[in-house]
Amino acid sequence: MELNKLLADKRTDILKKWREAIISSYPEESQNFLRREKSQFANPVGLIISKEIETLYDEIIRGEDPDRISSSLDTIIRIRAVQDFQPSGALAFVLQLKQIVREAVGASHGKEMETLDRRVDDALLLAFDVYSACRQKLAEIRVNEVRNQVGRLLEKANLIKEIPDQSPAL
Repeated sequence: MELNKLLADKRTDILKKWREAIISSYPEESQNFLRREKSQFANPVGLIISKEIETLYDEIIRGEDPDRISSSLDTIIRIRAVQDFQPSGALAFVLQLKQIVREAVGASHGKEMETLDRRVDDALLLAFDVYSACRQKLAEIRVNEVRNQVGRLLEKANLIKEIPDQSPAL
């Protein structure tokens, strides 16, 4: 059977296992909450993960729209970048798809499986770029916040003085 057809047939099972693998990367208390809470308002992280991995899976399987892959990765990784994950832990969910697919369909699909592996690897590289950009933005926000706090403290201590404009006389 053609791999894409098989992946479409097993989509629900693969997505369920992938979601579970992602949830398992969280601390135990969070895992219980993410599994139990179904409300989109009480559990937006769980909803985002579920929704975005569906899009991500479909786009990786088809291999047609890198922009949609990047957008889905961005949505998931923005959440994981601010949580207490090492970079490898924040991005491991992308690679987990390979193992989950192999368990679901077997590894005997030769060239088709190699193509899928390359697509997952490409998605991982995109994920790394997204994660790096998110962490850079967080660092910039922290630096600006510290700068603003120090400035306010100096103003309160009356240690900041206006420097007069010293333009050279002509």
